[in-house]
Amino acid sequence: MNPIFDFFIDAYRHTPTHLIVLEAITFVFGIASVYYSKKLNILVYPTGLIATILTTYILYVAGYLGDMMMNFYYSIMSIYGWWNWARRKNDELVVKVTRTNFKEKIIGFAMFLVTMMVTYSVYKIYGYELETPNYIDIFTSGIFFTAMWYMATKKLENWTLWIFANIITVPLYAYRGLGILSLQYIIFTILAIQGYIAWKKHLNNETATV
Repeated sequence: MNPIFDFFIDAYRHTPTHLIVLEAITFVFGIASVYYSKKLNILVYPTGLIATILTTYILYVAGYLGDMMMNFYYSIMSIYGWWNWARRKNDELVVKVTRTNFKEKIIGFAMFLVTMMVTYSVYKIYGYELETPNYIDIFTSGIFFTAMWYMATKKLENWTLWIFANIITVPLYAYRGLGILSLQYIIFTILAIQGYIAWKKHLNNETATV
């Protein structure tokens, strides 16, 4: 058989059918969420919420605690982001696309460090023997945590963080045998690049009209 086909199929030969179905549903809603985010469409949050809740369960079953924690956090942050993006004053959106200021950069970096420490502690508490993939998981968890907060507050830099962490995550999930999720993160990376370009253009147009 084709080696690429084998890569995507072999890991699922002994996987329960319901987990395969859940991963497929997660794939569809995850892609939809990033697409809507690129378009600055608030549907990013309901679609993303479905994807993150399902992914939290899938990763819990697989035993990847760092990624599981991040997706649980995504679920909480999706609710906040949904509310924040929906806020209006005088029929205008309150939260607009902006760049991070110095204070927000410091807060983001602090989030990155604290998230890595918390994720590391969770692995230790559950008695996991940490290997290279786990340390990569800890590192990307910190990046994703910050990216999600920046996205909820419509900061352009969220896309830079998504792109960087997605590129790292693609081979990580491939190594773990999660072929569908690895493919999903390839698509995420492409959409994130498009999202950065779209948001930057939107920001430039907003600045030009002020």
